[in-house]
Amino acid sequence: MSAEKVALITGSLAEPRLARLAEELRSDALDPVVVNVGVKVAALMTTEILDRRLKLPESVGRAILPGRFRGDLDRLEGRFGVPFERGPEELADLPAYFGRGGLEPDLSAHDCAIFAEIVEATTLSVDEIVARARHLCGEGADVIDLGCMPDTPFPHLEDAIAALTRAGIKVSVDSADDEELSRSNRAGANYLLSLSERNLAIADEGDAVPILVPATQGDMPSLFRAVDAMEAKGRAYFADPILDPIHFGFTDSIVRYAEFRRARPDAPILMGIGNVTELTDADTTGINAILMGIISELGITAVLAVEVSPHCRTAVREFDRARREFFAARRDGALPKGYGAGLMALRDRRPVTSTAADIEALAREIRDRNFRIEVSEVGVHIYNRDGHRVAVDPFKHYPHLKVEDDGAHAFYLGVETARAEIAFRLGKRYSQDEGVRFGVLGGTAESLEEAHRLDFKAAGATLAKKGRERNGEDGES
Repeated sequence: MSAEKVALITGSLAEPRLARLAEELRSDALDPVVVNVGVKVAALMTTEILDRRLKLPESVGRAILPGRFRGDLDRLEGRFGVPFERGPEELADLPAYFGRGGLEPDLSAHDCAIFAEIVEATTLSVDEIVARARHLCGEGADVIDLGCMPDTPFPHLEDAIAALTRAGIKVSVDSADDEELSRSNRAGANYLLSLSERNLAIADEGDAVPILVPATQGDMPSLFRAVDAMEAKGRAYFADPILDPIHFGFTDSIVRYAEFRRARPDAPILMGIGNVTELTDADTTGINAILMGIISELGITAVLAVEVSPHCRTAVREFDRARREFFAARRDGALPKGYGAGLMALRDRRPVTSTAADIEALAREIRDRNFRIEVSEVGVHIYNRDGHRVAVDPFKHYPHLKVEDDGAHAFYLGVETARAEIAFRLGKRYSQDEGVRFGVLGGTAESLEEAHRLDFKAAGATLAKKGRERNGEDGES
């Protein structure tokens, strides 16, 4: 079988780097050919320019354009008779692009439900509970868990369950008070957190699915007895051996989940992750990734997440991404890498797209006054026809830019060099005129700013409206 001949279309400035990459990519399966269309900057190519100037080599099977090309691919395919694709935005990403055939990973599926707890539910009005629930559902929650607080009355518990049910939201109630659990079951809650063999009779008062826990800390025999009792009745349940905080039984609790799974290969299990995410001063994207790895290997089908501590405020969103990435990896029999950068909030696998030598060579070719800003392994580069400087601190760049009399330009360069510094120090990808991306934590600074402007009520209303518009409905979303 002959190698697939692929045309890599570019401009003059990027041609030398692309040619080196093409040689690295060449194999028995792939024969990349670099085609320079005669423009200096590849991003400035248009459909009309390609229509006039492009000459494809013989036997080319497809043509790859820069990711920032915004022209008409169908028109080009009709004109040249081969498929045209948008490749990655950065040359450094070409190996990964061809490694998966130019396809984005399919993250549409998962097999783990997210219970998101509203810890302070007793202190909120029904409308506030519904607004908060809508926000959490928008983040990825499948079930909203109403947290009941010790010695705090919850007179509107039934009303809250009814309102959430009318909104099409599944409800669980989390309480250490048997009376509140009984009220919740009779009021139509979908799940109860938590029952043990001590109060298992509450499950018979309604149709709620109980989450079963040990009668006392680490008492696994009692958990097995509760599971046996529910199975004897033909009732649904989740078993939760309870995840403990680090230094207070964490490793032993992980072992309990593994031992329970070995003993009951088909039992549905829930893991509450808050004892680790909330009680550990570390970024939660990494914590959630590791916990999701355990969950994926053990076939755990539900998690309970909380967002109480400010550093956990995106825990549900992170876990939604994690469950999709890890499901896809397990389905493919692969490591959980190469399935997008959603959980790489503070680091990128390939933060540098051009070496210092590449940028130096490019800077020598520039003949106009426009400033280019790039990040390499040695720092932040800013260059135009008048010179090329490398530093990290924007204040070290500013005196040499000569924009003291141009406020708008100075502001723009200040913003861009600050973004570049952040990217360099964190190890993130930087691309001029684009915000630094922080994965599932919010995309760019602009989207984070928009999210922070919305309080929970407004967020709930916005999500509901968007849901109705998306589904073409005029009822609850």
